[in-house]
Amino acid sequence: MIISRVGSKPSNKGPADWFTGAVRIDPLFQTDAPARVAGASVTFEPGARTAWHTHPLGQTLVVLSGCGRVQREGGSIEEIRPGDVVWFPPGEKHWHGASPTTAMSHLAIQEQLDGKVVDWMEHVTDKQYLGA
Repeated sequence: MIISRVGSKPSNKGPADWFTGAVRIDPLFQTDAPARVAGASVTFEPGARTAWHTHPLGQTLVVLSGCGRVQREGGSIEEIRPGDVVWFPPGEKHWHGASPTTAMSHLAIQEQLDGKVVDWMEHVTDKQYLGA
């Protein structure tokens, strides 16, 4: 049995190449092969969000606090709240983040494929984020 303590790994600022606004990433776990799952707690300040991206084996989000937004390519913006579980299938282009006025934290769980968990793309514009 391996016990991992939350807070045992340093927090990271969300890189500007992948995020808009203030984002904190707290790594929670990463497994060794043959397992391939990893998880982090991600906190978005109001207005902060990811860039468009995909995951080779999909991603599950579990909303912990606040109010957020998600959007799948070609779909409408959806509001997410504590207790919501969101699944993005493999290869589905999407973004997620906080609402314009409220911070949001979620757990992000995804699996590696050939050492990769995410493919980052272009930033979400303010117009896209606001649904204008």
